[in-house]
Amino acid sequence: MAGGKLSPRQKMINLMYLVFIAMLALNMSKEVLAAFGLMNEKLTVSNATTTERNNAFIAGLEAKVEEQPAKYAPLKEKASEVSKLSADLVTYIDNVKATLTKDLSDPKDYVVMDQSGTLDQLFFKSGVITAAGQEFLKKMEDYKTGVSGVISEKYPTIAADVQKEFSTEKVEDRTGKKIDWLKYNFEGYPLVASITKFTQIQNDVKTTESKVLSKMLSGQLESEVSLTNFDAIVVPDKTAFFSGEKFKGKIILGKKDKTLKAFKVIVNGKELDPESMQEGQTILDFPAGNVGEREIKGEFQFKEGDSIITIPIESSYAVIPKPNSAVISADKMNVVYRGVQNPMTISIPGVPSVNASAPGLKKTGGAGKYMMNVTTVKAREVNIKVSGKLPNGSSVSDTKKFRIKDIPRPVGTVRGEDGSIKMSKSGLDKASIGAILPDFDFDIKLKVTGFKFKVEGQPTINVRGGRLDSRAKSALRKAKRGSSVQVIDIKAQLTTNAGYKLKKISPVIVELTN
Repeated sequence: MAGGKLSPRQKMINLMYLVFIAMLALNMSKEVLAAFGLMNEKLTVSNATTTERNNAFIAGLEAKVEEQPAKYAPLKEKASEVSKLSADLVTYIDNVKATLTKDLSDPKDYVVMDQSGTLDQLFFKSGVITAAGQEFLKKMEDYKTGVSGVISEKYPTIAADVQKEFSTEKVEDRTGKKIDWLKYNFEGYPLVASITKFTQIQNDVKTTESKVLSKMLSGQLESEVSLTNFDAIVVPDKTAFFSGEKFKGKIILGKKDKTLKAFKVIVNGKELDPESMQEGQTILDFPAGNVGEREIKGEFQFKEGDSIITIPIESSYAVIPKPNSAVISADKMNVVYRGVQNPMTISIPGVPSVNASAPGLKKTGGAGKYMMNVTTVKAREVNIKVSGKLPNGSSVSDTKKFRIKDIPRPVGTVRGEDGSIKMSKSGLDKASIGAILPDFDFDIKLKVTGFKFKVEGQPTINVRGGRLDSRAKSALRKAKRGSSVQVIDIKAQLTTNAGYKLKKISPVIVELTN
């Protein structure tokens, strides 16, 4: 082979090597394209899962708004704004992807998506970003500023993350040159890579929405347990006192938490003795004063962490020369509820014995003790008529109206936990499904008679009773880690009044940890 000349055989061998190398390059290119396509499909499935979880959160929040509109309506309004902004951007990107793949016979034939021309023609022309490209950038900017504007006041850290995650500022490449964000991410790339990038942006949107919604819920729960939300309530032994009597009563916190004890209590400018400050309440005992309207002002002081939380006390009572009206009060609340026995205390100050009448009202024994059942009363109010005789023989009578309300909407639970929770498969397999009435003054037991069990990606299963049956357990075993399980359409009844129809029970969303 002197002089650089090759034999025919050697030339043939060299040619075969070239063909072999070209074939390897071609196969690797197809594998890379297919890998992008597989990644795009997995992201699409993940987006669907996150969408379902976010929708379940919004549905649960809507139920909370019906129960407590003053507390949850502002939260729901912000959550809806974030969800709408997310949905608008996701829909827009779906339309862009549809435009890019409309001429393909099979949108999942990823190996043919090896060219960049389709997207480059849509977003770039002669090195300049087109109107379509500018529109895409504007949509990204609108989403970033919109979400940040909604959450920046209460969640500045998440807002900062959104600003960073969806920034379209120029990008510095490996040579140190500043390049337009759109060109850096999309110009010259194979179509399948760009489609996957769009789907990844949609995934970022859905993940951001989920993060914001979860933070809103956890922030609300933290707010509810904070001592700043407690109210001081003055509960006198009676609502009117004779001149010369001592005022007797107590101050309790609105949540009636018996584990709480005040650090300091000041009433009418005087600090109370430590003996007056008991768990869950503070005992009052001081002269009632002269006839007229008397004020009670002061403050509770509690230690919370390194801070002192102050809760104001504001109330009043009347000092009267003699009884002139009936005093009617519910032992637990200022309304009566259908479906339960409402304990009532009915009396007239200074009158040892009174007569009281109303639909569903029965005397239970003991001075002034009654029980009221308004389950069958169709009206929204009930009148309680009271009469009695004063020591001088004259008669006194009065009538009071009480509102009639239904039992509040119950909340579904899994192993005693409600809302959106995390749990292992084994824990959920053994857990009981329940229903509770949070913050309801009556100690009512609810018995679950059935529910629907929905594992992500599987059909909904109707279950009888309060535990998973064999079909539900089988579906649970097939669930993947991180997937969601919904316990919905929970059916329950009162253990003491099975015929009473409860309101629709809030669902429970379980995220599987393994």
